[in-house]
Amino acid sequence: MVNQKGEDSRKQIGFYCMEDLVPKDHLLRKIEKAIDFSFIYDLVKGRYSEDTGRPSIDPVVLFKIVFIQYLFGIRSMRQTIKEIEVNAAYRWFLGYDWNDPIPHFTTFGKNYSRRFEGTDIFEKIFARILLEAVKLKYVDPKAVFIDSRHIKASANRNRKMKVQVQEEARHYQKELMEEISKGREVHGKKPFDDDDSGKGGGAGQTKEIEKSTTDPECGMFHKGEHEKCFAYTAHTACDRHNFILGVELSPANVHDSVMFKSIYDKVKATFPEIKYVVADAGYKIPYICKQILDDHRIPVLPYKRPMSKKGYFKPYEYVYDQYYDCVLCPNNQVLRYSTTNRDGYREYKSDQICKCCLERAQCTQSRNCQKTVTRHVWANDLDVAEDFRHTPRGKAIYRERAETIERAFADAKEKHGLRYTTLQGKAKVTMQALLTFACMNLKKLAIWKSEGPRFKPKYDFPFLFFLLVVPNSIIRMKNAAWV
Repeated sequence: MVNQKGEDSRKQIGFYCMEDLVPKDHLLRKIEKAIDFSFIYDLVKGRYSEDTGRPSIDPVVLFKIVFIQYLFGIRSMRQTIKEIEVNAAYRWFLGYDWNDPIPHFTTFGKNYSRRFEGTDIFEKIFARILLEAVKLKYVDPKAVFIDSRHIKASANRNRKMKVQVQEEARHYQKELMEEISKGREVHGKKPFDDDDSGKGGGAGQTKEIEKSTTDPECGMFHKGEHEKCFAYTAHTACDRHNFILGVELSPANVHDSVMFKSIYDKVKATFPEIKYVVADAGYKIPYICKQILDDHRIPVLPYKRPMSKKGYFKPYEYVYDQYYDCVLCPNNQVLRYSTTNRDGYREYKSDQICKCCLERAQCTQSRNCQKTVTRHVWANDLDVAEDFRHTPRGKAIYRERAETIERAFADAKEKHGLRYTTLQGKAKVTMQALLTFACMNLKKLAIWKSEGPRFKPKYDFPFLFFLLVVPNSIIRMKNAAWV
């Protein structure tokens, strides 16, 4: 029998309790039980007047409204307020009943510009939520996964202008020049003058970039099959349980390797027990490997395709002899040390033997028939990372990237609205990224406290296996403490 529901029930008057309208297993119930939000009062202390002005909206309620937006991936604050007005669970979470008026959608924006802009309150909220997970031993920072993803900016890609900007010197330029000078002295070469020591790393040069006239702080992003757009890049680190440990924001035209030091220094200051640093091929440069190894940690990096022309010998076919400090070409000829340039590369050049070499067409097309092979002064550190890549432990750890940092980015984009931003300016987008990742940590924390943690099995490969499988690594590790 067909049952037809009438419209009379819409006009019925009844008595309801907000507590009874929210399902017992609702996510917001778990979050409310997992953490005490009263710590926000201490963070905003001094930013509200104690005895003058109109009564403000409860600061905890103000931030809970933002948590609702990023927890459920609502596209804007205007839409968030509309959802709160009709959602019983949202009202319960804020402590409002059906008759309480919901704040205007501009309320948080005004409070941000008048009270929170230029402060570290969002970093402290992120850190406080992460601390709760650390206290419960949910965070496992033994292996840290670092990567970046772009956030599409609120800027029209056609509204732009071309500007000349000054290239900054590498932050490790001084350390690199010291290493170069030592190497040149060993080979009887004159060290570079002090006046020339800052010329490396692009210092003093200019380059042309496309700058948005809508949001000048973002950068043009173009990678692979992605369409060109203005964007920001969130450089992020997480543990093997997908808890976000830190985030740094930059314009999208800044390379990942440039921002590595910022995010790495931030994470290692909080979690000194880190043992493995896992990253993709974009971070596989000599200085990053050196930095990680100098900290007595192990870089876990993937295979990087050699950048050589088609039809020519691959770079790995030129073998470096560490004992004699020379390079052997594929035809078993010796390329001897020539000099070390300002970019930190030792140059090994052939003699006149190349003129009569039958394989010269696959080797070089230089007019003087001379082959030059370069090797970075920190190439040994890169070799250590390459050796560890072939070990069972290295393969097992790197395989977890797909389940950790890659999954975290996927959730942030698909479930929490971090694919794009409606905000403009690096500071505001940083706030969005911090609060989004804080909500992701909060969601996982609440679920684990309610249902129990879901730990992954520990790595069970003995570390000494690395030394047994790759004996050359003992020499290359430079007597590191972790050997």
